[in-house]
Amino acid sequence: MKLLAVGTVAYDAIETPFGKTDKILGGAATYIGLAASKLGTEVNIISVVGGDFQQKYLDLLENHKIGIQGIEKVEDGKTFFWSGIYHEDMNSRDTLVTELNVLESFNPVIPEDLKNSEVLMLGNLHPAVQLSVIEQMSEKPKLIVLDTMDFWMNSTLDLLLKVIAKVDVITINDSEARQLSGEFSLVKAAKKIQQLGPKFVVIKKGEHGALLFHKEQVFFAPAMPLEEILDPTGAGDSFAGGMTGYLAKSEDFAFENLKKAIIVGSALASYTVEKFGVERLVELTQQEFESRLESFKTLTSYDYNI
Repeated sequence: MKLLAVGTVAYDAIETPFGKTDKILGGAATYIGLAASKLGTEVNIISVVGGDFQQKYLDLLENHKIGIQGIEKVEDGKTFFWSGIYHEDMNSRDTLVTELNVLESFNPVIPEDLKNSEVLMLGNLHPAVQLSVIEQMSEKPKLIVLDTMDFWMNSTLDLLLKVIAKVDVITINDSEARQLSGEFSLVKAAKKIQQLGPKFVVIKKGEHGALLFHKEQVFFAPAMPLEEILDPTGAGDSFAGGMTGYLAKSEDFAFENLKKAIIVGSALASYTVEKFGVERLVELTQQEFESRLESFKTLTSYDYNI
């Protein structure tokens, strides 16, 4: 199945307790595409960049067999830029600079041959953009996955709810799940969110893993304990890319297979944080990837007698 990823292709400048970067390649769609490509999934990106966006980064995406025909380049514009600094705990950060640039007037146009993509991954963008993409598809995708955040809940909730009603899977963090549902218990929160439309709710808990909810079923995927974390910026998007990439490749959207997809996403996210930006994803080998998946299998495997 074809995976269509809609999101930002951007420049980031990042500072953590372990180092800092100048402008480097970032953006949700970039991480999603690179993560999904590790599974051999056919993935295409819908995004926009400015005339300042370097050709070497487009070449990098193409070298990973990621379709870039849907990336619009506005020659007289500037690429979306975000800069932030992470605190000592690496879970909280301060945004220093956000320059929307060409993203401010982004009106995505889906190429005709991508309108029949079976799996649609809606990265964290304005709900109006996400809705526009859904409406441009020639037929309803077999699976629509949505990533969103508290900013859209605060600023454009009514429109966001229209998008949520049309998707099959929503991925948000625990505080966002509580905000969207009005419930403190994540079990109750997931049930309320399912009533809004999605069959599956994925609640990300950062270094504490992720929860998957479907009706009365619950699955927990741990996060891999790591010796070193340099940059958590793209972890959530790599998680989404790995999850949707696996689902598109396996063509199975049942709860049991989503459990596997969550683990695949967690494995790719665990590699992403080991270096700044997309560097670790780019250099990741198939052997390393399979080794990490095996590590996840043994992480929570045990026998017991009562």
